Amino acid sequence: MRDVPGARERRVATGGIELCVVELGDAARPTVLLVHGYPDSKEVWTEVAVRLAEDWHVVLYDVRGHGGSTAPKPLRGGFTLEKLTDDFLAVADAVSPDRPVHLVGHDWGSVQSWEFATVSRTEGRIASFTSVSGPSLDHFGHWIKQRMARPTPRRAGQLLGQGAKSWYVYLLHTPVLPELAWRGPLGKRWPGILERLEKVPPGDYPTPSLPHDAAHGAWLYRDNVRARLRRPRTDAYAHVPVQLITPTGDAFLSEQLYDDLDAWVPQLIRRSLPAKHWVPRTRPDRIASWVGEFVTATESAREAGVPVEAGAKGPHAERFGGRLVLVTGAAGGIGRATALAFAEAGARVVAVDRDAEGAERTAESARQAGAPAAWAEAVDVSDEQAMEKLAARVAAEYGVVDVLVNNAGIGLSGPFLDTTTEDWKNVLDVNLWGVIHGCRLFGRQMAERGQGGHIVNTSSAAAFQPSRALPAYNTSKAAVLMLSECLRAELAEKSIGVSAICPGIVNTGITSTARFVGTDAEEEQRLRQRAGKLYGRRNYPPEKVAAAVLRAVVRNQAVVPVTPESHAARFLSRVGPGALRGLARLKPPL
Repeated sequence: MRDVPGARERRVATGGIELCVVELGDAARPTVLLVHGYPDSKEVWTEVAVRLAEDWHVVLYDVRGHGGSTAPKPLRGGFTLEKLTDDFLAVADAVSPDRPVHLVGHDWGSVQSWEFATVSRTEGRIASFTSVSGPSLDHFGHWIKQRMARPTPRRAGQLLGQGAKSWYVYLLHTPVLPELAWRGPLGKRWPGILERLEKVPPGDYPTPSLPHDAAHGAWLYRDNVRARLRRPRTDAYAHVPVQLITPTGDAFLSEQLYDDLDAWVPQLIRRSLPAKHWVPRTRPDRIASWVGEFVTATESAREAGVPVEAGAKGPHAERFGGRLVLVTGAAGGIGRATALAFAEAGARVVAVDRDAEGAERTAESARQAGAPAAWAEAVDVSDEQAMEKLAARVAAEYGVVDVLVNNAGIGLSGPFLDTTTEDWKNVLDVNLWGVIHGCRLFGRQMAERGQGGHIVNTSSAAAFQPSRALPAYNTSKAAVLMLSECLRAELAEKSIGVSAICPGIVNTGITSTARFVGTDAEEEQRLRQRAGKLYGRRNYPPEKVAAAVLRAVVRNQAVVPVTPESHAARFLSRVGPGALRGLARLKPPL
């Protein structure tokens, strides 16, 4: 941390030891206090701290026995939650004596911070608490007892699942062996293990003190886990607002651990993100953004004397609150519905369409629907240079996109022999090249950021079936489907998901702009009207497709048929492709 500009180090004495404390930012601002986990030191927070220090007074400290802090003597009994609480109070009094601190903990930093946030002697010293990947041992103990007292197959599965994830806890209770392992081969290989399994980027973490930090930290488990799980406190109620951030890919903690948390926390805001355990290093931007938003909301609520409310409250608000989503073809239909669905979930939205006024209407509606911010961009997705400028502008002004929805598309109907080269170029430029441009430009930004993301490409039920009436359109959508499958395979190692959404007949405005080749203007207009009536009678709303898009991102689904006809077409393409070929020979009703 000494290499971070503006970092100020001090020593705080408490209980016969000295804690190494670092401060960043303006000390006159409210204090955000970051507590690290095991086997970490305060450097795990560096990337988060630098971002937060732009707006807040940020404090980090090495837990006793870690990094630059001294260790208690003897080690046994020196790491109890009571003594860790003493340390927290000493640091808080030293860095923010006149106002409460906003507490943020990760892993064991969160475990001990739950103690700070629920014991009476810390009341008035904490303004808010953000918990990341670390449950209260008391809540965990009650969670276990409830499932053992009233066992069901589901509850038994939860116990067994968490028991398997907690394998390392049993090993840390064994005498001597953990210390030998950390001071030996494990301590040397740990940085490589984190880079390989958790995708943790290199930097100032982990520090050279890791072997002795990890050896000392084994006493965190030995001094606390068995005692608290056997006799959990019955008064472990939080006396501050709590924000819970849950990485959905955490290898050590089950999401079900927090099922009963509402009973212990009067004001609880939940967040989740697709990431593994070490999110302070792999997703520092998202953690810093959510912490900053929560601190701002808490400060505003304290001044107004009202409960804390931060973020949206939609069905996917935990996952998408504050994330940046870009949707092409957003002026109407599926694109507009998708942009508004993400807005309702609290995402920031960039609405892209070549119809500038339509994009602006969608952005305005997104803000009204709950988006913290929404912007309109008038761009033709088939124009490579325009898309390059868009990608650069979005990254510079709004940040790297978390979710990209390549939805822009046009319709083209008519026999192959009547379809000109220009017709083919027009439909492929938008339906296929528009998707390629989006995936290449924004996907590269996601990959270079190294913090995951998701790409959604709108294909079609047409991708599953041949058609004598839609050769160009079906070809473009089948290409989008295969492109999505290829990208999914390539980008998985970058933690970037890719989904192909395959709607069928959806009541949108695509029929009003679709081309019908081989006809004169009068006949083309008649066919558009007939197609519009067909889609209107079917009346499948684009909002249902939008809901499928959000589910696809949450579940990281590969191929998502939406309408019944889309499911049927995909099924027949697998088990009865000959039947689809036979149907393709029939003359279409239009």
